[in-house]
Amino acid sequence: MTGLFQPIANFVRGAIVAGAAGALCVAQTVSATAQSSSVPIVRDAEIEALVTDYASPIIKTAGLSRNAIRIVLVNNNSFNAFVDGRRIFINTGALLQAQTPNEIIGVLAHETGHLAGGHEFKLREQLAAAKTLAVVTSLLGIGAVVGGAAGGASGLSKAGMGIAMSGPEAAMRNLLNYQRSEEMAADRSAITYLASTGQSAKGMLTTFERFSNALALTGTSVDPYRISHPMPRERIANLEVLAHASPYYDKLDNPALQQRHDMMRGKIAAYTGGGASVLQTFRKDPRNIGARYGDAIATYLNGSSQSALSKIDVLIKEQPKNPYFQEIRGEILLKQNKASDAAKAFQKANALDPRKSSLIRMSYGRALMLSGTPDNLKASIKEIKAGIASDREYPSGYGYLAQAYAQTGDMVRSDLASAEQKYYSGKIQDAQIFAIRAQRGLKNGTPEWIQAQDIINAKRK
Repeated sequence: MTGLFQPIANFVRGAIVAGAAGALCVAQTVSATAQSSSVPIVRDAEIEALVTDYASPIIKTAGLSRNAIRIVLVNNNSFNAFVDGRRIFINTGALLQAQTPNEIIGVLAHETGHLAGGHEFKLREQLAAAKTLAVVTSLLGIGAVVGGAAGGASGLSKAGMGIAMSGPEAAMRNLLNYQRSEEMAADRSAITYLASTGQSAKGMLTTFERFSNALALTGTSVDPYRISHPMPRERIANLEVLAHASPYYDKLDNPALQQRHDMMRGKIAAYTGGGASVLQTFRKDPRNIGARYGDAIATYLNGSSQSALSKIDVLIKEQPKNPYFQEIRGEILLKQNKASDAAKAFQKANALDPRKSSLIRMSYGRALMLSGTPDNLKASIKEIKAGIASDREYPSGYGYLAQAYAQTGDMVRSDLASAEQKYYSGKIQDAQIFAIRAQRGLKNGTPEWIQAQDIINAKRK
């Protein structure tokens, strides 16, 4: 999304604001569903775990099922978030720019307000009503034109043309007014959720201050009746009293949570802007663990793998139970073509990870596969399939599985895995080619044969 305020076409997403486009971050994948909406999805075990920890108490207090709501990371460097169905999308730019966990928690509370209020579904009804209003008003205008022309009343004819032209404008203004009211309702719900979970609403006000300052810097004159969100200053005025009334307003984030937040920012800065971005992000605190973590990752991405390994090993000594340091260590060792050592690092990361991330498990399987030994290949397929079982829309996992099967000589199942990879990457035609090839070697009616048939029958968009 571009521009400070989203266009009418994107209303169903319930975005908090929109900004400029972004760059590549971490391991990227696009699901078949997301592909149709051109939403670049980013996957990272560490960031997903942290944002889920931020959102879980909010989702619970809102009366929603935590397992039914999925947090999705979007590869975009603007400060933005939006909802779609049962998913909350949040931009990597928002995670990078927010200096405290509380700012992101406020954003997630706002988006949860949209979900709990059923705003997306209600908005669809409003969109349908707006179309009807525009059509009816236009028809009335055309009727006046025809009637005026038949009676020779040129004034009435001109008035009728004005009515016809005003139909879409009236419909748009009504719709915009409705969405502004939804945004204010989501803001108020967010304040309630934050108070219920014993958290401050100060981060929300900080976010709206950021938007207000950005708008002032552009020098742009905005018609408040032609935007989908209330003006930032209006939102601050409406929320300030409620926010200050909370007994938790001055409550600070837990230091351990702040540290995780800093490490997340360091990682995103490294992947999106390299070492220069890491330095800029932590210019006031260059010895922050987030700065050092980001520096280690930027060093690895820059090709200096041995130096990166030394830097990450220092961090591991400080936090020996951090699974994500071991995960990065595994990536660095893979870059050095030390697959067996990398497998040990990923195995340790998986053992330390309390969430048992499917991404880490698949990385472990991939490292086993790259080591090339027969025993490791067998274990590789088991680990990758276990990861896929809990994360069925991750294309890279199927890519690893296709490679592993190919190394064992099982080209039928390699083709089937390739078909799944292409399918979840949104490349339906390529997926069907691989599925047809795989099906020739599969027994009719077996689960794998049906799996291939489902891809063959998929509609091409």
